[in-house]
Amino acid sequence: MTAPAHLLAHGVGSRHDLPLSPFYAYAGAFAALFVSFLALGLLWSSSRFRGDRAGRPLPAALQRLADAPATRTALRLIGAAAGLAVLLHLLLGPDDPDRNPAPGAVYVLLWVGLVPASLLLGPVWRLLNPLRTLHALLPAPRAPRPVPTGLGIRPAAAGLLLFAWLELAAPDPASTTTLLTFLAVLTVTGLLGAARHGPDWFAHADPFEVYSSLLARLSPLGRRADGRLVLRSPFDGLDSTPQTPGLVATVCVLLGSTAYDGVSDNPRWITTLQTSALGPTLTATLGLLAAVALVAVLYALCAGTLRLMTRTLTHPLTSFAHSLLPIALGYLVAHYFTLFVTEAPRTVMMAAGTDNASAPAPPLSPGGLAALQVAAIVTGHVLGVVAAHDRSVRLFPPARAVAGQLPLFALMIAYTLGGIGLLIA
Repeated sequence: MTAPAHLLAHGVGSRHDLPLSPFYAYAGAFAALFVSFLALGLLWSSSRFRGDRAGRPLPAALQRLADAPATRTALRLIGAAAGLAVLLHLLLGPDDPDRNPAPGAVYVLLWVGLVPASLLLGPVWRLLNPLRTLHALLPAPRAPRPVPTGLGIRPAAAGLLLFAWLELAAPDPASTTTLLTFLAVLTVTGLLGAARHGPDWFAHADPFEVYSSLLARLSPLGRRADGRLVLRSPFDGLDSTPQTPGLVATVCVLLGSTAYDGVSDNPRWITTLQTSALGPTLTATLGLLAAVALVAVLYALCAGTLRLMTRTLTHPLTSFAHSLLPIALGYLVAHYFTLFVTEAPRTVMMAAGTDNASAPAPPLSPGGLAALQVAAIVTGHVLGVVAAHDRSVRLFPPARAVAGQLPLFALMIAYTLGGIGLLIA
């Protein structure tokens, strides 16, 4: 595999030579979490987040512009044009990520670029999604069936796991054949589901739309329950995350796949892939599934402990799943920052017709990158502690509000130490 293809397949490449002191990294992370937990327990005795009831309304003219049919049509056309351009590059362009911008468009501009786009602008993929545009052009079903309530966003979790496998475990993730196959599967399943259930299907099953919508919960730009466009605290957006079936699975896929990305370029793991009797693809697949399963098992143990401590908590799995979203965001920033700021410009230059486009130099020194990665992981976990605490004082009796968080606090420590361990392993 060529160097750019390897880069696309494994995030930011090697991070194991970063000038990072294990002692100071672990000690700083633990101190930040412990101080946050202690301060919240002493100073935060009642719930302060109001979910989708919160927010300062933006000017009415701005809302009219955002909701105008012309604006939404323009965004649909932009998304459709971008999707068509990627498809044409895959069909007609060279099978070489050095000269074809399509792999970078999928793995960098779409997958990584949705992170800052959703944080700044909200659930943008819902408006750009080419599959929604394509579905709108097809004959509408006479009586679309409602999406089953129990299905939730489980199909999207499966789609995200498939994409993670494509990126991290497939034998040739940057090849045009691989990408065309994935996009064909995504298109066929999306359109068949929408033909049966209408456009609401995409909000449950499209992996990129669900991914963007979950990240947008941390955006300062959002909508109140009455539909008004508002500026809000990201904590209010996080608090309004629906406790839908599949939420835990989706977040565990995001956390576990990003954790496996951190393992995948470890020299010892690379040696394991090369020498495994099962072959590199199957071994990588099992490693990816094991990482996702480990994240899920730890969270399930935490939820089970919460249920034993407070019998009145009827939905421990989904009640605190929203607190994992900032952690997933911290992992995404830590693992993909360098990839985005170097490969995104290179992909755009290739799409514009530049031959032999080279990626710009990383904007941070190794020391600066190490500090950013640790800060992103620790900040994500601190935000998760705050979100979990607010939900805890709402759900638990006052006498148990702090004690009830101890399993979650232990889980946050485990995730934090694991995330930092991946950076310095």
